[in-house]
Amino acid sequence: MTIELDGSQGEGGGQILRTGLALAMVTGQPLRIERIRAKRPKPGLMRQHLACVHAAAEVSGAQVEGAELGAQTLAFTPGSVRAGDYRFAIASAGSCLLVLQTVLPALLLASAPSRLHLSGGTHNPMAPPFEFLQRAYAPLLQRMCAAPGRPKQARTAAEGGGAPMHAGLDLTLRRSGFYPAGGGEVEATITPAAGALQPFDLLTRGAVVSAHADCLAPGLARGIVRRELDTLGQAMGWSGDQLRGEGARQNEGPGNALMATLAYEHVTEVFCAFGERGVSAEQVAHTLVKEIRSYQASEAAVGAHLADQLALLMALAVWQSQRSAAFSCSEVTEHTRTNCAVIERFLTVRFALERREAGGATVRIAPA
Repeated sequence: MTIELDGSQGEGGGQILRTGLALAMVTGQPLRIERIRAKRPKPGLMRQHLACVHAAAEVSGAQVEGAELGAQTLAFTPGSVRAGDYRFAIASAGSCLLVLQTVLPALLLASAPSRLHLSGGTHNPMAPPFEFLQRAYAPLLQRMCAAPGRPKQARTAAEGGGAPMHAGLDLTLRRSGFYPAGGGEVEATITPAAGALQPFDLLTRGAVVSAHADCLAPGLARGIVRRELDTLGQAMGWSGDQLRGEGARQNEGPGNALMATLAYEHVTEVFCAFGERGVSAEQVAHTLVKEIRSYQASEAAVGAHLADQLALLMALAVWQSQRSAAFSCSEVTEHTRTNCAVIERFLTVRFALERREAGGATVRIAPA
């Protein structure tokens, strides 16, 4: 049966396309999307969305109709998902990490590890930066890949008896790619779990473990790094080893990303603010401080962006294991609500969103 999606529903953005493609590959169900990105200033498929479609088609041997620049209707009929070595490129600053997240669920359930070389944007205001996936997203995925009641077991790399690796997602940043030039490079290894993904409850953060800031500013004056870190440090009470800056790096930039990593006992969160022309270093830092404090005030386990990313992973684990799961988040955005609605069209799971007295919400996922 073909799953038909309205690309204008909810927040009406590219996430509907990416989640639809991901779950079409996982379930083998054909997909048809109309009114793609209808609520955006430039509706239809842009280059970064086409890159997701082409990557999904290559991984699953799909038949595709409508994969053209600006198209608002797409038909996607997946075949069998194939593990392997893949190279996916976006000839712009479009996020190559969103391409990764499109094919990740299917390759995570494949019969063997896969290796991906991705090129394009790695630090893009409209997508999670590399450090978010590496520090916040991948550890939660690896926890789902661990057998219940036992520690995560390392698996041997498929090629040539290489070094052991944990099931889940391993990421390496080879080169940063900023808007508008792009040109970043990421290597990703996706290692399937030995059995079904395991859901879990993530309702509290636990004790604080560490907090630090990173400032990337390749191709820009060194003073920008210092000003952003000093402003952030003064506002948050951070200093010394907590403030880490990188200026010009060979063949990268120009670009600017100020990031804060907050590690807790049960979860790590990463927040990011981007510099742009006409915005002072101090303004960039204050924007980031506001986002950090909003998260800290809620006492929820994950922030709004991680909640959106976690919903699909948790739903897959619930679907496979037929066990319920729940997580708390600082905010439920329209983006997250739309993503949950799309997931329910493909998987036999149901989402329930409950307000928390301490702020934020609890997202519960159960087998349908």
